[in-house]
Amino acid sequence: MTTPATAPRPMRADARRNYDRLVAAAREEFAERAHDAAIEDIARRAGVGVGTLYRHFPRRIDLVEAVYAEEIDTLIATVDEAEEMPDAYAGLTRWLHAYATYASNKRNLLKELQEAFERDPGLKLQLRERLSAAATRVLGRAQEAGAVRADVSGDDLLRLVGGICMSATGTAEQNERLLEVVLAGLRT
Repeated sequence: MTTPATAPRPMRADARRNYDRLVAAAREEFAERAHDAAIEDIARRAGVGVGTLYRHFPRRIDLVEAVYAEEIDTLIATVDEAEEMPDAYAGLTRWLHAYATYASNKRNLLKELQEAFERDPGLKLQLRERLSAAATRVLGRAQEAGAVRADVSGDDLLRLVGGICMSATGTAEQNERLLEVVLAGLRT
C-alpha cells in the first residue's frame, strides 16, 4: 500500500506542460529523423533547455519509452471512438487504419524500442497486452454484429497488420492496399 510519505507528488503545472511539450517534440523529431533525432533538437523544438529535458528524461531511452507509451495510449483511445460508430465493421476498419499508421511509424525506432524492451521486459509485455485487449475489443464487436469472421483473434490482426506495416520495403500505398486485402478477407 502506498503511504503519503511514499506517494509520488504530482507534477507542478509548468513541469507537466514541459513534460508534454518534450514528448510531443520527441514524437515529431523521431518521426522525421528516427534514431538520428538529437536531444538538443528535441529540447529546442519543445521550447525548453536541454537541462529541462534531462530533468524529465535522464536518458534518451526514457524519452523513447515515454513517446511509445503515449502513442499506445492514443491508439487505445481510438477503440472508444470506433465503438461509438454505429457500424461495427466501420469501427474496426477505422481502428485498423489507426493501428497501421502507428505500426508504420514504429519502423524507424525499432533499435531504440528493442533497447527499451531489453532493459524492461515487462514493458513490452504490458504494452502488448494492452494492444491485444484493444484489438480484441474492437474485433469482438464486429464479430458479434456478424460483420467479420469469427475465427480471427485480436492477436491475429495485430500480427498481420503489424507485419505488413513493419516491412522495411513497404510503401504507404502498398501498406494501404494490403490492409484493404486483409479487411476484405475478414468480411463474412
